Amino acid sequence: MQAWLNSLMARGDFGSHPPVMLIYAIGITIFCAIVLFAIAVPFASVVTWVERRVWARIQSRIGPNRVGPNGFLQWLADGIKHVCKEDLVPTEADRRLFKLAPYLVVLAFILPWAVMPFSSALILADLNVGILYMTAVTALTVVGVLMAGWASNNKWSLIGGIRSAAQIISYEIPAGLSIFPVVLITGTLSMQGIILAQGWSPDRWFMFANPFCFIAALILFISGLAENNRTPFDLPEAESELVAGFATEYSSMRYLFFFMAEWGNMFVSSAIIATLYMGGWQFPHLSSNPIAMNVLQFITFNVKVLFLVLVSMWVRGTLPRVRIDQMMSLCWKYLVPISFIDMIGTAVWVAFWPYGNPLASWIMLALGAAAALLFVSRVVHYTRQSRMQLYLHPTI
Repeated sequence: MQAWLNSLMARGDFGSHPPVMLIYAIGITIFCAIVLFAIAVPFASVVTWVERRVWARIQSRIGPNRVGPNGFLQWLADGIKHVCKEDLVPTEADRRLFKLAPYLVVLAFILPWAVMPFSSALILADLNVGILYMTAVTALTVVGVLMAGWASNNKWSLIGGIRSAAQIISYEIPAGLSIFPVVLITGTLSMQGIILAQGWSPDRWFMFANPFCFIAALILFISGLAENNRTPFDLPEAESELVAGFATEYSSMRYLFFFMAEWGNMFVSSAIIATLYMGGWQFPHLSSNPIAMNVLQFITFNVKVLFLVLVSMWVRGTLPRVRIDQMMSLCWKYLVPISFIDMIGTAVWVAFWPYGNPLASWIMLALGAAAALLFVSRVVHYTRQSRMQLYLHPTI
């Protein structure tokens, strides 16, 4: 194939006789991109409804319950409303950059889906540097947000854009360092290779491989919240301080693109954690039918990712917003040094136990299960305490 391409280019008739395989490759790539876009965008939209319902339950409210069953079509109504609104561009804004910024943010949300391993076969491109590609393209978010803040010619937008740049760039350091422990264990940057190095049972997950990996997984989750501008790190769009932050001057679909990408990036960051530390799509081999196994793997991967998305929603409905100095101190004084310790500790651990330590894995798993049970018991206790009494026959 390569020799044929070289001969065509040498003769100068590459344009008049384009290679058929190249045309097929471009066509398949465009088709897969359309399919991914058609899946990713509705997911980001539906998540808005789920999140509002979760917040309502946490805050003893009802939430959306009018449009469709249990308010499920509220996301569709909101989308139609934004499409029908007038698209305004401020007179003093940089029009070209102002219009381009939302599309860069959406691009940073769509591109990672190309290497997302939904199952052993369901992946668009299994790159040998998949996790490196994932972290690189998600960094486009900061370019779009900073561009939006500067191009709006609004002080609130500019402050929001600067905050976002400082926040995302800062938290990319502990997030990147938290990926290295897995790379040290597996010796690969391939998303599929990392999953294949794990097993379906939790004791085979890298989260419980050693104490350093467990802490690295927690740091990666916290950094994901900060990079996605999620509470308690939603300072770039702090309504009480900056109106709507970097999106203050936006309206119609461009305004919607920013927050659609934020909700969609929850899935992307959760998918990275599920892939690196929670076994990804690994599922017990119950059938010799490859289609059935891929369906089970697809369900397993999405259950893990959606669980982490739900935890992100829970955090947003529970914790208050931190101050900007607290956010930066947490990153530079705590997460970055601890991430270095995790990386060095994992390297030493791998030197002593290159094939893992089953006893340590079971101890870590037991401690994690005990902490989870304690947490669930306290949640159930406080849920019962805070439940309002229902009086069917009030006397007053």
